[in-house]
Amino acid sequence: MSKSYEEIIKGIEDAQLRETPLEFNVGDTVKVSALIKEGEKSRIQVFEGTVIKVQGTGARQTFTVRKNSNGVGVEKTWPVNSPLVEKVTVVRRGKARRAKLYYLRDRVGKAAKVKEIIK
Repeated sequence: MSKSYEEIIKGIEDAQLRETPLEFNVGDTVKVSALIKEGEKSRIQVFEGTVIKVQGTGARQTFTVRKNSNGVGVEKTWPVNSPLVEKVTVVRRGKARRAKLYYLRDRVGKAAKVKEIIK
């Protein structure tokens, strides 16, 4: 018997999953160490900001990080299971009461901060 298309796709996606899942939530301030390739050379560039969105599941899961750079808001989206994402380090845990923090786009300065969870 032949496998269905769904089973074949699931097998391919399961092979692409990360061994250790990333431990962060929406609202956390994180440092994303990403591999940047420039011609023949490659280096690791760190992007630090607030996680405003996590979407999808499995191999298709992505997360978006937002930071303010010289007064301009910059957002980057990475696949969670990408080999280009070396590591994600949590700088501080944030208290978020919603899944998507799009309202941070309209805020500047201290108003754009998320409250920290103190343990």
